[in-house]
Amino acid sequence: MNHSADTIRCKAKLLRPAIPKDASWAFVVLPTAASAKLPTRSMVTVDGLLDGHPFQATLEPDGQGSHWLQVEQALREAAGIAVGDTIQLAFAPVEVEPEPKLPADLRKALAAQPAALASWNDITPVARRDWIHWISSGKKAETRERRIHTACDMLASGKRRACCFDRSGIYSKAFSAPKAAE
Repeated sequence: MNHSADTIRCKAKLLRPAIPKDASWAFVVLPTAASAKLPTRSMVTVDGLLDGHPFQATLEPDGQGSHWLQVEQALREAAGIAVGDTIQLAFAPVEVEPEPKLPADLRKALAAQPAALASWNDITPVARRDWIHWISSGKKAETRERRIHTACDMLASGKRRACCFDRSGIYSKAFSAPKAAE
């Protein structure tokens, strides 16, 4: 990680999610002051250090004006930290947003619609991430299927962005950090 003046530093408590009860991951909610230094209230990918161990992750909005970070078991073990510990974070937004992982069902649907695929290939990784998030945020399988169909139709007609959702979650309450276990 580049240790420039743009590096954001903070401390946060490592929490265990209440759901699922057998989660192998943990999370931290960034202090509001640290999150405010990021360039956006929406998802943002960062390179960072967690108790001195490097990571790259996409911070998610918590719907309260801050962000949260999922901490996988391998990173916790490498850093020698446990749920309940207060950890040191240092991070900065990446210079180039990474390509999001394309879900298999969306890949198949795009392949079946050449015009949609052409639009998909022409948009930015951030726009692709937004489409994927919008599709995958549906709670039911039917909703996801309908959103994939709608997304392909909109992309085929030239629409470049997923419509009408608050990327920060502040107004729509569409995003939130996981609820911490007691």
